[in-house]
Amino acid sequence: MVAKKFWGITPWMLEITIVLTWVLGRYPDTYAVSGLLVFNAVLSIFEEKRANSAVEFLKQELSIQAKVKRNGKWIVLQGRELVLGDTVRLRTGDVVPADIKAAHGTAEVDQSALTGESLSVSRKEGDTIYSGSILARGEVTGVVTATGTRTYFGRTIELVQLAKPRLHMEEVTASVVRWLIVMVAVLLGVALTISFIRHEDLTQIIPLAVVLLVSAIPVALPAMFSISMALGSLELVKKGVLVTRLSASEDAATMDVLCTDKTGTLTKNKLVISGTRAHNGFDDADTILLGALASNEADQDPIDIAFLAAAKKMGLPVSNYSQNEFSPFDPSTRMTKAAISSEKGKFYVAKGATSSIAELCRLEGQRYEAMSQSVEEFTKRGFRVLAVARGESQDTFNLAGVVALSDELREDSPKLVQELRALGVSVKMLTGDALLVAREVAQKLSLGPRVEKMSEVKQFKDEDRFSRIVEESSGIAEIYPEDKYEIVKGLQRRKHVVGMTGDGVNDAAALKQAEVGIAVKSATDVAKGAASAVLTFDGLEPIVEMVKIGRMVYQRVLTWVINKIVKTFQVVVFVVLAFLVTGNFVVSIFSMVLYLFLTDFVTLSISTDKVRFSQKPDTWNIGWLVGLGVLVGALTVAESFTALYVGMEVFGGMSGDLARLHMFIFAYLVFSGLFNVFVLRERKHFWHSMPGKPLLLAIIADVALVSAISLFGFYNLSPITLAELSFALGWAFASSFIINDPIKVAIVDRRTSMPVKESLLM
Repeated sequence: MVAKKFWGITPWMLEITIVLTWVLGRYPDTYAVSGLLVFNAVLSIFEEKRANSAVEFLKQELSIQAKVKRNGKWIVLQGRELVLGDTVRLRTGDVVPADIKAAHGTAEVDQSALTGESLSVSRKEGDTIYSGSILARGEVTGVVTATGTRTYFGRTIELVQLAKPRLHMEEVTASVVRWLIVMVAVLLGVALTISFIRHEDLTQIIPLAVVLLVSAIPVALPAMFSISMALGSLELVKKGVLVTRLSASEDAATMDVLCTDKTGTLTKNKLVISGTRAHNGFDDADTILLGALASNEADQDPIDIAFLAAAKKMGLPVSNYSQNEFSPFDPSTRMTKAAISSEKGKFYVAKGATSSIAELCRLEGQRYEAMSQSVEEFTKRGFRVLAVARGESQDTFNLAGVVALSDELREDSPKLVQELRALGVSVKMLTGDALLVAREVAQKLSLGPRVEKMSEVKQFKDEDRFSRIVEESSGIAEIYPEDKYEIVKGLQRRKHVVGMTGDGVNDAAALKQAEVGIAVKSATDVAKGAASAVLTFDGLEPIVEMVKIGRMVYQRVLTWVINKIVKTFQVVVFVVLAFLVTGNFVVSIFSMVLYLFLTDFVTLSISTDKVRFSQKPDTWNIGWLVGLGVLVGALTVAESFTALYVGMEVFGGMSGDLARLHMFIFAYLVFSGLFNVFVLRERKHFWHSMPGKPLLLAIIADVALVSAISLFGFYNLSPITLAELSFALGWAFASSFIINDPIKVAIVDRRTSMPVKESLLM
């Protein structure tokens, strides 16, 4: 763990410098560079531990517990601690933590997370209840027969292990390092070649050249990423999002497609009555009332709850009737029945499948045709249709009407879908429902007309054709959970950054493959483990917040990267060109090490800066970032030469006193780098937004510290006068805010007015 912090490009360059300065007898420089090496390692370990602690804190919120009998006592353990033969107690609402053979009790089990089937199944003594399912009703005591990957649905884990999301942060880090090192290496190569031609002492030049090369390496970039992601992750907790992979917030910033489940995310996963067609002299209110009387609130059946809620909303007098007998839904009869009494006498009610009620009412001829027409009208619109009947005896029933049920949309779903689209994120609905149901929901959400049936999409064996159809669709119906994995890969082949919501074991592979895998609130442990983020609130709102906060994190990291490129170009190009012009390096090894201490790590406070999120998906276009950095950096090089001219000509004593010149240039470079942070953090003029308090205080403290060092001197850097310090401070302030800021705005405006090009990393 610790040894790894001294292995890599940055540590190697610092270690080479340590050896060179030691061999040359420049021991103070050796100690200074060694201090930088150790400081970088300690900071990296600290921030990594901090980031991991944040993730572990969040993961504690996701653990599933199980009630287990061990040594004759019932205790509560983490689900992952179960072993074969454990006796487990399951109650209504529990998530089954392993494959369990029921020993006592019966239950209705919701296996939708595993199979995609919305109807629960009955389990009794001797039956196996599969890991990942949920007890919808009842209580069971059973014995663990399989755990982990050995469970019935554990095969999904193999696919999860094959799924590999693209890690954009690794690509960004590698690209930034590559650009900076190549740029600096070329310039230093030129300087060393000219020094060789001039027959100058290379033993004095090489150590400084190595330090300059080290200054080009973004030593603090990994720490900046980790801090920004960790802080963003903690901020997301307040918005109902727990991240399990720190890069999730950055990935959310670049996400341009969101594939979302319908049930429970776009809808409430709650049946409501959407329409009625009364028959045989009954009216709509009669149909709803009779359906409510054929329901039992205690069973908490979704259909029963829908009828009772509709009756209450319409103010129907359900309480005026007494339910003497009730027969719950029976798969063999496909209906519920009840015996009712009131002041006017006794009667019977029934509700259930239209075919079963038609048989109960002995419908024939025109009466059957009339009911069939009503059923067909609702079915075409994608509704689930039931029939309601009333009987004066158990053998004579009359059809009262047919009722359309649907999964109620969340009130905020249409608004949030439009908000995501306004942010440049294409929303695609994935559902196991029939095509007609999916099209009805898509229309209500204004998702678009192109809702495809998965079986028809899968018939295209050509990957490009499949990917293009998925890309152009607004939703896909009749989908199985395992299809989601191929949908994610198809969209990624089309160069999209994909977000995917899911809840079941079979969703896990797709959640892991997606750059932004989002397990919804009710997700299984396997889904949560594969996802990069877990929602603690229902609906789309946490995802919208994730996009916004992710884009703010991106803006902070982007500011740091641009600032690093500008500073590197400024320091290295200025120092090398000044050496070619004057014959002397205008900085020392010690001043450069001190510069790195006082700029790179102080600017880590950018991770807490106040920023605005962008209105479209962000992309890491390193080529453009380097271009912007070089243009602004060229300005700072010219401004640095102005400072050098004033230092050597106006403050004439410096031309013969390198120690004073080194201090003067050191102070100017630090001030310039710090003030440019204020310029580069804002894409508009610097006054458009106030920096965050930690960033502001860190820079003020840094300016004060450098001012004190400049006036009193430090090691081999001689003190400068108050007038010289005032010029360095004033010129850095003026050049940053008066010259660099308006030019930066012009460059950014020109960029945003041009057609958006694909990122070099996409």
